[in-house]
Amino acid sequence: MKRIVSALLCLCLCLGLASCGQKPDAEGTKKLTIWHDKEDAVIEALSDYLSAAVPDLEITFEKKTSLTDSLKLVGNDPAAAPDLFIFAHDKIGVFAEMGILTPVTEFLEEDTLTDFLPMTLAAATYEDQVYQLPLYFETLLFMYNRRYMQDDEVPSTTEELLSYAQANTGRGRYGFVEQHSTAYYSAAWIHGFGGSIIDEDGVPFPDPQAVKDALAYHLKFVALMPGETEYNTVNTLFLEGKADATIGGPWLVPSARDAGIDLGIAPMPTVDETGKALAPYSGVQGIHVLRFAAEDKKEAVQELLTALTAPSVGIDLALASGCAPANALCYDDSRVAGDEFVQAMRTTAEIAVPMPNIPEMDVMWTVVGNLLTDVNLSGKDIDSSFSTAADKAKELIDAMK
Repeated sequence: MKRIVSALLCLCLCLGLASCGQKPDAEGTKKLTIWHDKEDAVIEALSDYLSAAVPDLEITFEKKTSLTDSLKLVGNDPAAAPDLFIFAHDKIGVFAEMGILTPVTEFLEEDTLTDFLPMTLAAATYEDQVYQLPLYFETLLFMYNRRYMQDDEVPSTTEELLSYAQANTGRGRYGFVEQHSTAYYSAAWIHGFGGSIIDEDGVPFPDPQAVKDALAYHLKFVALMPGETEYNTVNTLFLEGKADATIGGPWLVPSARDAGIDLGIAPMPTVDETGKALAPYSGVQGIHVLRFAAEDKKEAVQELLTALTAPSVGIDLALASGCAPANALCYDDSRVAGDEFVQAMRTTAEIAVPMPNIPEMDVMWTVVGNLLTDVNLSGKDIDSSFSTAADKAKELIDAMK
């Protein structure tokens, strides 16, 4: 049996190598496959736009539930990999180091990206190369149910939020809930204290005291929230009217509307102690080019990317799914300008911190998640828990080098 399996593997490898050496014919260079993990509304809007904008290209969108894992396996195999993919910017460093990406600026004329929001271009850049064409971005937002929290009660500072939560929590109701022990959400509090999870050079927790101060302060809020901190629990509490306010993403908006909630959006509260606002991570969604497609289908890729720099595609995405466009010119459209949720994300983008796109960040999601579990859920000492997390982060990052 082992000999049969080995023979089959060798045969597959030979076939794969043979296909790697084949160049697509002229007709094949007009066919582009794009992997994604996006909701239907986004892909339908993109597909409709591209059908009209580049009718000579045959574009196939394929949804992948484990897109990053799949790319790690087949990104260097042109027979199995897509030509392009749409995903958040935070994996750019990983894929750039794998050598599977080509900078998008190789296909665009100079100054093409001038009108894109600076935050989105910063997110798309790794080692001074722009590896992603930003399409839209997402940030966390402060949301509240107007049935319980009136507009004039919306807190402008964290101390005001704490006072509101204390006065409105009890008997199965909560003044404020969030996924307090998830790294993506807690990052806003760390940034509000001037700290960060990792710096651009891959150094974890560059300001240890700021992180510990944030953890200690945040515990006051954690004590007023349910012990269960995962996505479904927090969102269900808010959607069922059992929580007055939350920090959530734009993906929560359609469900809130369906639940009949009179939804309010407000700026992130400012930390009284530091004068800094809670600054969430931003995730920039955009399109990336695989190296083999850049070599074999350059003209088609260039045509596609050029079409996607037009403001009209961002407008279509905003109208279809409430996306906040990466191109600043989109906000000149009255329909986009009139969408309070899109505008709220654009405003938040001014303080938001792009998720780090360096490879070292991969390990930090787990390290910070474990730190939050120890401090928030297990009641362990902050100093010792932080020391353990910092040591683990250094160990894992050193192992990557």
